[in-house]
Amino acid sequence: MPRKLQNLQKPVPSDIEIAQSVEPLPITQIAEEAGLMPEELILYGNDKAKVRLSVRDRLADKPNGKYIVVTAITPTPLGEGKTTTTVGVSQALGAHLGQKVFTCIRQPSQGPTFGIKGGAAGGGYSQIIPMEDFNLHLTGDIHAITAANNLLAAAIDTRMHHESYQSDEKLWGRLCPPDKNGARRFSPVMLRRLKKLGIDKTDPNDLTEEEISRFVRLDIDPDSITWRRVIDTNDRYLRGITIGRGPKEKFERETGFDITVASEIMAILALTTDLADMRRRLGEMVIGMSKSGEPVTADDLGVGGALTVLMKDAIMPNLMQTLEGTPAFVHAGPFANIAHGNSSIVADQIALKLVGPDGYVLTEAGF
Repeated sequence: MPRKLQNLQKPVPSDIEIAQSVEPLPITQIAEEAGLMPEELILYGNDKAKVRLSVRDRLADKPNGKYIVVTAITPTPLGEGKTTTTVGVSQALGAHLGQKVFTCIRQPSQGPTFGIKGGAAGGGYSQIIPMEDFNLHLTGDIHAITAANNLLAAAIDTRMHHESYQSDEKLWGRLCPPDKNGARRFSPVMLRRLKKLGIDKTDPNDLTEEEISRFVRLDIDPDSITWRRVIDTNDRYLRGITIGRGPKEKFERETGFDITVASEIMAILALTTDLADMRRRLGEMVIGMSKSGEPVTADDLGVGGALTVLMKDAIMPNLMQTLEGTPAFVHAGPFANIAHGNSSIVADQIALKLVGPDGYVLTEAGF
Protein backbone atom coordinates (compact mmCIF):
# COMPACT_ATOMS: atom_id res chain seq x y z
CA MET A 1 0.00 0.00 0.00
CA PRO A 2 1.13 3.60 -0.54
CA ARG A 3 2.71 5.11 2.56
CA LYS A 4 2.43 8.61 3.95
CA LEU A 5 5.80 10.16 4.62
CA GLN A 6 6.26 11.00 8.28
CA ASN A 7 8.36 13.63 10.03
CA LEU A 8 8.75 16.02 7.12
CA GLN A 9 11.69 18.29 7.85
CA LYS A 10 11.81 22.07 7.80
CA PRO A 11 13.75 23.60 6.24
CA VAL A 12 13.33 21.04 3.48
CA PRO A 13 16.56 19.09 2.78
CA SER A 14 18.04 18.84 -0.70
CA ASP A 15 16.31 16.67 -3.28
CA ILE A 16 19.01 14.02 -3.22
CA GLU A 17 18.97 13.84 0.59
CA ILE A 18 15.22 13.27 0.56
CA ALA A 19 15.38 10.72 -2.26
CA GLN A 20 18.10 8.72 -0.54
CA SER A 21 16.35 8.80 2.83
CA VAL A 22 13.42 6.71 1.57
CA GLU A 23 13.83 2.99 0.88
CA PRO A 24 11.91 2.10 -2.31
CA LEU A 25 9.27 -0.59 -2.01
CA PRO A 26 9.93 -3.73 -4.08
CA ILE A 27 8.76 -3.00 -7.61
CA THR A 28 6.94 -6.34 -7.61
CA GLN A 29 4.81 -5.04 -4.74
CA ILE A 30 4.10 -1.80 -6.60
CA ALA A 31 3.13 -3.83 -9.67
CA GLU A 32 0.86 -6.23 -7.78
CA GLU A 33 -0.98 -3.41 -6.03
CA ALA A 34 -1.40 -1.64 -9.39
CA GLY A 35 -3.06 -4.74 -10.87
CA LEU A 36 -0.20 -6.12 -12.95
CA MET A 37 0.48 -9.84 -13.31
CA PRO A 38 4.00 -11.25 -12.69
CA GLU A 39 4.26 -12.43 -16.30
CA GLU A 40 3.59 -8.88 -17.50
CA LEU A 41 6.82 -7.61 -15.93
CA ILE A 42 10.45 -7.65 -17.03
CA LEU A 43 12.41 -6.83 -13.90
CA TYR A 44 15.44 -4.53 -13.90
CA GLY A 45 16.63 -5.15 -10.36
CA ASN A 46 14.37 -4.55 -7.35
CA ASP A 47 13.36 -0.96 -8.09
CA LYS A 48 12.19 -0.83 -11.69
CA ALA A 49 10.59 -2.99 -14.36
CA LYS A 50 9.35 -2.88 -17.89
CA VAL A 51 5.67 -3.64 -18.48
CA ARG A 52 4.59 -5.71 -21.46
CA LEU A 53 1.98 -4.20 -23.76
CA SER A 54 -0.08 -7.38 -23.37
CA VAL A 55 -1.57 -5.91 -20.19
CA ARG A 56 -3.47 -3.45 -22.37
CA ASP A 57 -5.05 -6.33 -24.28
CA ARG A 58 -5.94 -8.16 -21.05
CA LEU A 59 -7.76 -5.08 -19.75
CA ALA A 60 -9.22 -4.00 -23.10
CA ASP A 61 -12.82 -4.25 -21.85
CA LYS A 62 -12.15 -2.37 -18.61
CA PRO A 63 -13.33 1.28 -18.60
CA ASN A 64 -10.65 3.96 -18.55
CA GLY A 65 -9.87 6.11 -15.56
CA LYS A 66 -9.94 9.89 -15.38
CA TYR A 67 -7.18 11.67 -17.32
CA ILE A 68 -5.49 14.72 -15.80
CA VAL A 69 -2.92 16.72 -17.78
CA VAL A 70 -0.43 18.98 -16.00
CA THR A 71 0.65 21.34 -18.74
CA ALA A 72 3.50 23.79 -19.22
CA ILE A 73 4.01 26.13 -16.29
CA THR A 74 6.79 28.41 -15.17
CA PRO A 75 8.47 26.92 -12.09
CA THR A 76 8.71 29.05 -8.98
CA PRO A 77 12.15 30.10 -7.70
CA LEU A 78 12.01 27.04 -5.44
CA GLY A 79 11.51 24.75 -8.43
CA GLU A 80 7.89 23.61 -8.25
CA GLY A 81 7.22 22.84 -11.91
CA LYS A 82 5.30 20.25 -13.92
CA THR A 83 6.90 17.10 -12.53
CA THR A 84 6.80 18.24 -8.91
CA THR A 85 3.13 19.18 -9.31
CA THR A 86 2.27 15.94 -11.12
CA VAL A 87 3.98 13.73 -8.54
CA GLY A 88 2.66 15.78 -5.61
CA VAL A 89 -0.97 15.54 -6.75
CA SER A 90 -0.55 11.82 -7.45
CA GLN A 91 0.79 11.23 -3.94
CA ALA A 92 -2.05 13.28 -2.46
CA LEU A 93 -4.63 11.20 -4.31
CA GLY A 94 -3.01 7.81 -3.72
CA ALA A 95 -1.22 7.95 -0.37
CA HIS A 96 -3.46 10.45 1.45
CA LEU A 97 -6.93 10.04 -0.09
CA GLY A 98 -6.78 6.33 -0.88
CA GLN A 99 -7.61 6.70 -4.58
CA LYS A 100 -6.33 4.53 -7.43
CA VAL A 101 -3.74 6.69 -9.16
CA PHE A 102 -0.94 6.45 -11.71
CA THR A 103 1.73 8.99 -12.59
CA CYS A 104 2.97 9.13 -16.21
CA ILE A 105 6.06 11.25 -16.78
CA ARG A 106 8.96 11.57 -19.20
CA GLN A 107 12.41 10.06 -18.96
CA PRO A 108 14.99 12.87 -18.83
CA SER A 109 17.98 13.28 -21.09
CA GLN A 110 21.43 13.08 -19.55
CA GLY A 111 22.24 16.36 -21.30
CA PRO A 112 20.15 18.60 -19.02
CA THR A 113 20.82 16.26 -16.07
CA PHE A 114 24.53 17.12 -16.21
CA GLY A 115 23.85 20.72 -17.24
CA ILE A 116 22.57 23.68 -15.29
CA LYS A 117 18.95 22.44 -15.39
CA GLY A 118 19.63 19.22 -13.51
CA GLY A 119 17.44 16.14 -13.24
CA ALA A 120 13.72 15.76 -13.75
CA ALA A 121 12.50 13.41 -11.00
CA GLY A 122 10.49 16.14 -9.27
CA GLY A 123 11.57 17.95 -6.15
CA GLY A 124 11.34 18.03 -2.38
CA TYR A 125 8.95 15.42 -1.07
CA SER A 126 7.40 14.93 -4.52
CA GLN A 127 9.88 12.76 -6.40
CA ILE A 128 10.26 9.53 -8.35
CA ILE A 129 12.70 7.06 -6.82
CA PRO A 130 15.34 5.75 -7.16
CA MET A 131 16.18 9.25 -8.34
CA GLU A 132 19.66 8.34 -9.58
CA ASP A 133 18.35 5.54 -11.81
CA PHE A 134 15.55 7.75 -13.07
CA ASN A 135 17.94 10.50 -14.16
CA LEU A 136 20.62 8.26 -15.69
CA HIS A 137 20.38 5.06 -17.74
CA LEU A 138 17.09 3.72 -16.33
CA THR A 139 16.46 0.65 -18.55
CA GLY A 140 18.41 1.83 -21.57
CA ASP A 141 15.63 3.27 -23.74
CA ILE A 142 17.58 6.39 -24.67
CA HIS A 143 20.64 4.29 -25.49
CA ALA A 144 18.45 2.19 -27.82
CA ILE A 145 17.32 5.36 -29.58
CA THR A 146 20.94 6.46 -29.93
CA ALA A 147 21.86 3.11 -31.50
CA ALA A 148 18.90 3.13 -33.90
CA ASN A 149 19.37 6.76 -34.93
CA ASN A 150 23.08 6.31 -35.61
CA LEU A 151 22.56 3.03 -37.47
CA LEU A 152 20.34 4.93 -39.90
CA ALA A 153 22.92 7.73 -40.18
CA ALA A 154 25.62 5.18 -40.98
CA ALA A 155 23.39 3.50 -43.58
CA ILE A 156 22.87 6.81 -45.37
CA ASP A 157 26.56 7.53 -45.82
CA THR A 158 27.40 3.90 -46.60
CA ARG A 159 24.77 3.80 -49.35
CA MET A 160 26.09 7.02 -50.87
CA HIS A 161 29.63 5.62 -50.66
CA HIS A 162 28.80 2.42 -52.55
CA GLU A 163 26.62 4.12 -55.15
CA SER A 164 29.45 6.55 -55.90
CA TYR A 165 31.70 3.93 -57.48
CA GLN A 166 29.83 0.65 -58.02
CA SER A 167 28.00 -0.38 -61.17
CA ASP A 168 24.30 -1.22 -61.24
CA GLU A 169 25.25 -4.89 -61.58
CA LYS A 170 27.43 -4.83 -58.46
CA LEU A 171 24.79 -2.99 -56.44
CA TRP A 172 22.13 -5.45 -57.61
CA GLY A 173 24.33 -8.34 -56.49
CA ARG A 174 24.73 -6.81 -53.03
CA LEU A 175 21.11 -5.76 -52.50
CA CYS A 176 19.40 -8.83 -53.96
CA PRO A 177 21.99 -11.62 -53.98
CA PRO A 178 21.13 -15.12 -55.24
CA ASP A 179 20.78 -17.87 -52.65
CA LYS A 180 22.82 -21.09 -52.74
CA ASN A 181 20.50 -22.40 -55.46
CA GLY A 182 20.99 -19.31 -57.59
CA ALA A 183 17.50 -17.90 -56.98
CA ARG A 184 16.87 -14.25 -56.10
CA ARG A 185 13.95 -13.17 -53.93
CA PHE A 186 12.60 -9.79 -52.92
CA SER A 187 12.05 -9.13 -49.22
CA PRO A 188 8.86 -7.30 -48.15
CA VAL A 189 10.73 -3.99 -47.81
CA MET A 190 12.06 -4.40 -51.35
CA LEU A 191 8.55 -5.03 -52.66
CA ARG A 192 7.41 -1.80 -51.00
CA ARG A 193 10.23 0.07 -52.73
CA LEU A 194 9.25 -1.41 -56.09
CA LYS A 195 5.67 -0.29 -55.51
CA LYS A 196 6.90 3.20 -54.64
CA LEU A 197 8.84 3.25 -57.92
CA GLY A 198 5.74 2.15 -59.85
CA ILE A 199 7.32 -1.18 -60.83
CA ASP A 200 4.56 -3.80 -60.68
CA LYS A 201 6.77 -6.89 -60.51
CA THR A 202 7.56 -9.41 -57.78
CA ASP A 203 10.14 -11.65 -59.48
CA PRO A 204 13.69 -10.22 -59.53
CA ASN A 205 14.34 -11.99 -62.84
CA ASP A 206 11.60 -9.95 -64.52
CA LEU A 207 13.22 -6.54 -63.96
CA THR A 208 14.72 -4.75 -66.94
CA GLU A 209 18.15 -3.12 -66.75
CA GLU A 210 16.48 0.29 -66.44
CA GLU A 211 14.25 -0.95 -63.60
CA ILE A 212 17.24 -2.51 -61.82
CA SER A 213 19.08 0.80 -62.04
CA ARG A 214 16.12 2.67 -60.54
CA PHE A 215 15.79 0.06 -57.80
CA VAL A 216 19.42 -0.05 -56.68
CA ARG A 217 20.20 3.68 -56.83
CA LEU A 218 18.70 6.01 -54.25
CA ASP A 219 20.83 8.84 -55.68
CA ILE A 220 20.64 10.81 -52.43
CA ASP A 221 21.32 14.53 -52.69
CA PRO A 222 23.91 15.12 -49.92
CA ASP A 223 22.80 18.72 -49.50
CA SER A 224 19.26 17.57 -48.69
CA ILE A 225 20.11 15.17 -45.86
CA THR A 226 18.31 16.18 -42.67
CA TRP A 227 19.23 13.11 -40.61
CA ARG A 228 22.00 13.81 -38.10
CA ARG A 229 23.78 11.63 -35.60
CA VAL A 230 22.86 11.85 -31.90
CA ILE A 231 24.47 11.53 -28.49
CA ASP A 232 22.83 11.90 -25.07
CA THR A 233 25.41 14.40 -23.84
CA ASN A 234 25.79 18.16 -24.07
CA ASP A 235 28.87 18.24 -26.32
CA ARG A 236 28.81 21.56 -28.15
CA TYR A 237 31.86 20.82 -30.32
CA LEU A 238 29.95 18.02 -32.04
CA ARG A 239 27.13 20.31 -33.18
CA GLY A 240 28.85 20.86 -36.52
CA ILE A 241 31.38 18.38 -37.91
CA THR A 242 32.88 17.21 -41.20
CA ILE A 243 32.70 13.48 -41.93
CA GLY A 244 34.42 11.38 -44.58
CA ARG A 245 37.94 12.62 -43.86
CA GLY A 246 39.44 9.11 -43.97
CA PRO A 247 41.76 8.30 -46.90
CA LYS A 248 39.48 5.52 -48.19
CA GLU A 249 36.24 7.49 -48.15
CA LYS A 250 34.72 8.81 -51.36
CA PHE A 251 33.44 12.18 -50.19
CA GLU A 252 33.25 14.62 -47.32
CA ARG A 253 30.16 16.40 -46.07
CA GLU A 254 29.09 18.71 -43.29
CA THR A 255 26.79 17.28 -40.63
CA GLY A 256 26.59 17.21 -36.84
CA PHE A 257 25.21 15.69 -33.68
CA ASP A 258 21.90 16.46 -31.99
CA ILE A 259 20.95 15.34 -28.50
CA THR A 260 19.31 11.91 -28.53
CA VAL A 261 15.93 12.98 -27.19
CA ALA A 262 15.61 15.36 -30.16
CA SER A 263 15.71 12.40 -32.56
CA GLU A 264 12.60 11.67 -34.57
CA ILE A 265 12.84 8.14 -33.20
CA MET A 266 12.13 9.49 -29.71
CA ALA A 267 9.00 11.24 -31.00
CA ILE A 268 7.93 7.99 -32.66
CA LEU A 269 8.49 6.04 -29.43
CA ALA A 270 6.18 8.42 -27.61
CA LEU A 271 3.48 8.39 -30.32
CA THR A 272 3.42 4.73 -31.30
CA THR A 273 0.71 2.34 -30.10
CA ASP A 274 2.27 -1.08 -30.77
CA LEU A 275 5.27 -2.77 -32.37
CA ALA A 276 3.71 -2.97 -35.85
CA ASP A 277 2.79 0.72 -35.72
CA MET A 278 6.34 1.58 -34.65
CA ARG A 279 7.77 -0.52 -37.50
CA ARG A 280 5.66 1.40 -40.01
CA ARG A 281 6.55 4.80 -38.56
CA LEU A 282 10.28 4.05 -38.45
CA GLY A 283 10.28 2.85 -42.04
CA GLU A 284 8.49 5.99 -43.24
CA MET A 285 11.00 8.44 -41.73
CA VAL A 286 12.35 10.76 -44.46
CA ILE A 287 16.11 11.31 -44.29
CA GLY A 288 16.52 13.57 -47.31
CA MET A 289 15.73 13.81 -51.01
CA SER A 290 17.03 12.19 -54.16
CA LYS A 291 18.63 14.39 -56.79
CA SER A 292 15.37 14.14 -58.73
CA GLY A 293 13.43 15.53 -55.77
CA GLU A 294 11.89 12.32 -54.40
CA PRO A 295 11.82 11.73 -50.61
CA VAL A 296 14.15 8.98 -49.39
CA THR A 297 12.99 6.95 -46.39
CA ALA A 298 14.52 4.51 -43.92
CA ASP A 299 12.71 1.70 -45.73
CA ASP A 300 14.29 2.80 -49.03
CA LEU A 301 17.60 2.16 -47.29
CA GLY A 302 16.28 -1.19 -46.06
CA VAL A 303 16.91 -0.55 -42.36
CA GLY A 304 13.39 -0.06 -40.98
CA GLY A 305 13.30 -3.61 -39.62
CA ALA A 306 16.71 -3.27 -37.98
CA LEU A 307 15.65 -0.04 -36.28
CA THR A 308 12.56 -1.80 -34.92
CA VAL A 309 14.62 -4.67 -33.50
CA LEU A 310 16.82 -2.16 -31.68
CA MET A 311 13.68 -0.51 -30.26
CA LYS A 312 11.68 -3.65 -29.41
CA ASP A 313 12.22 -3.37 -25.64
CA ALA A 314 12.16 0.42 -25.52
CA ILE A 315 8.47 0.39 -26.52
CA MET A 316 7.54 -1.08 -23.12
CA PRO A 317 6.88 1.51 -20.36
CA ASN A 318 9.14 1.61 -17.30
CA LEU A 319 7.44 1.09 -13.93
CA MET A 320 8.82 3.05 -10.96
CA GLN A 321 7.34 4.65 -7.82
CA THR A 322 6.95 7.95 -6.01
CA LEU A 323 8.41 8.67 -2.57
CA GLU A 324 5.07 7.67 -1.05
CA GLY A 325 4.82 4.40 -2.96
CA THR A 326 2.31 5.27 -5.67
CA PRO A 327 3.01 3.75 -9.10
CA ALA A 328 4.59 5.71 -11.94
CA PHE A 329 5.31 5.05 -15.60
CA VAL A 330 8.47 6.72 -16.87
CA HIS A 331 8.55 6.42 -20.63
CA ALA A 332 9.88 8.47 -23.55
CA GLY A 333 10.83 12.13 -23.48
CA PRO A 334 10.60 14.02 -26.78
CA PHE A 335 11.68 17.64 -26.43
CA ALA A 336 8.71 20.01 -26.49
CA ASN A 337 10.41 22.63 -28.66
CA ILE A 338 10.89 20.28 -31.63
CA ALA A 339 8.33 17.54 -30.90
CA HIS A 340 5.11 17.15 -28.91
CA GLY A 341 6.74 17.02 -25.46
CA ASN A 342 4.76 14.29 -23.74
CA SER A 343 5.45 10.86 -22.32
CA SER A 344 4.28 7.85 -24.30
CA ILE A 345 0.78 7.08 -25.46
CA VAL A 346 1.17 3.42 -24.48
CA ALA A 347 2.05 4.39 -20.89
CA ASP A 348 -1.09 6.53 -20.65
CA GLN A 349 -3.24 3.81 -22.23
CA ILE A 350 -2.03 1.11 -19.84
CA ALA A 351 -2.30 3.38 -16.80
CA LEU A 352 -5.89 4.37 -17.68
CA LYS A 353 -6.88 0.69 -17.79
CA LEU A 354 -5.07 -0.19 -14.56
CA VAL A 355 -6.72 2.53 -12.43
CA GLY A 356 -10.21 1.80 -13.78
CA PRO A 357 -13.20 4.14 -13.96
CA ASP A 358 -12.81 5.44 -10.40
CA GLY A 359 -9.08 6.09 -10.65
CA TYR A 360 -6.86 8.91 -11.90
CA VAL A 361 -3.95 9.13 -14.32
CA LEU A 362 -1.78 12.24 -14.16
CA THR A 363 0.49 13.04 -17.09
CA GLU A 364 2.68 16.05 -17.80
CA ALA A 365 3.10 17.89 -21.08
CA GLY A 366 5.12 20.70 -22.63
CA PHE A 367 8.01 22.77 -21.35
